[in-house]
Amino acid sequence: MIKVLLVDDQSIIREGLASLLSTKADIEIVGEAENGKVAIERSLALQPDVVLMDVRMPVMDGVAAIRILSERAPQIKVLVLTTFDDDEYVTQAMSHGAKGYLLKDTPSEELAQAIRSVNQGYTQLGPGLFEKMIIANSHPTVKSPPELATLTPREKEVLQLIAAGYSNREIAEQLYIAERTVKNHVNSILRRLNLRDRTQAAIFATNYL
Repeated sequence: MIKVLLVDDQSIIREGLASLLSTKADIEIVGEAENGKVAIERSLALQPDVVLMDVRMPVMDGVAAIRILSERAPQIKVLVLTTFDDDEYVTQAMSHGAKGYLLKDTPSEELAQAIRSVNQGYTQLGPGLFEKMIIANSHPTVKSPPELATLTPREKEVLQLIAAGYSNREIAEQLYIAERTVKNHVNSILRRLNLRDRTQAAIFATNYL
């Protein structure tokens, strides 16, 4: 039995997917999540085999969640299911650890087969998405600014969590450090990178980490 966690900010989409996939004898829906942050929490708690993940969601998007999940639970396979076929979403999701990327107009039987394939370790891309990845990867790589090298490994961890939408308290919980220590790290990051606020820090992290 393949255990699946459904992640989408629209409850009607989650309900529809659950209804469709529950008819498959080898697929079990073990939980749902409405954003990336909840998806990480429930993935770690429920240990699904496959996470069916949307990309554009409030609080934390799917790409950020994929990055964190691939670090904290690499055994869990993520299959993106979204309406967005933007080449940046595709390349970011796949480079951060997603095992597949499908669009929501995928027929239910094909979706079920993609879940089975991803669970077995294969990569699944919807029609035309492989070409988008090739084109996107042919573009010159953005050169990291020299200021990035001045950050400590811990500051880079904090910066990644800022980009993922975590508050200082949540970062402290994730890294098992004091909230005051997180605040000191944030101030140091902004100073070293010559940034004004957390929003600029998040944009910086998205572009260069």
